[in-house]
Amino acid sequence: MRILLTNDDGIDSVGLHVLARAMRKHGEVVVAAPDREFSGAGAALGALHLIQPEVHRCTIDGIDEAWSVTGPPALCVMFSRLGAFGAPFDLVVAGINPGANVGRSVYHSGTIGAALTARNGGISGVAVSQAVTGFGVEGQGWDEMLIGQKWHSAAAVADAFVEGLVAHMPSEPVVVNINVPNVEVDMIKGWRHGRIGMEPPRKMSGATLEPIAGHDGSFNVRMTWGDAVPLPPDSDGGIVEADEVSISYLTRLEDGRRDDLVSAEQTMQRLLQA
Repeated sequence: MRILLTNDDGIDSVGLHVLARAMRKHGEVVVAAPDREFSGAGAALGALHLIQPEVHRCTIDGIDEAWSVTGPPALCVMFSRLGAFGAPFDLVVAGINPGANVGRSVYHSGTIGAALTARNGGISGVAVSQAVTGFGVEGQGWDEMLIGQKWHSAAAVADAFVEGLVAHMPSEPVVVNINVPNVEVDMIKGWRHGRIGMEPPRKMSGATLEPIAGHDGSFNVRMTWGDAVPLPPDSDGGIVEADEVSISYLTRLEDGRRDDLVSAEQTMQRLLQA
């Protein structure tokens, strides 16, 4: 079993290192992660006709092979599938992301984007994220908020899940999104399947333009946050708020033709036949 470890917070992230060491018991672990922060990159690869990616050897305590890549996590996964880091991989594990990737952040998360890219290449992907105390449960955690982060708890949860996954690997690749509360393992109240929520626990409430002195027509964008809101208890975010582990299986994008759009389709057809 060869396991690729990556993340969207960069090769120096403590969460990545803790998770990589927790995966060693399940097979040969290779780390290939961005050389810097790529949070919010989703499954982006970058403009392939413009980028000139570089790969550099790195040292991570307890890991035999580690690489930093000058690109987002999905690119790390794509390179691994194309053979840049040796023999084919059997599983991709991404994380530990500081800040739970629940609700709408599923669309934007680079952690989840790595897992989605793995499935596109025929490999199962597991995304592991952990709530950050003091800022709801969703999104990225700032450095000063991570001092008390209980990485070992999220690593223990990922360890247990991957153990069961590799024992009975699915015939078709899957994407699993795991979100863990930021508490000690013995304080985790259980786990549930979480539906993807629609509302974030703390919305971005506004974006205003502030002129940049000396640069006519140029502005800084000042973003503001709203108050934290309670989440539905059956949603992925609500489950984490209840100090439980949320596990969600992300389906493929599939055609979802809608009958109420027939008129629009007929109008387009008339245009093409004109």
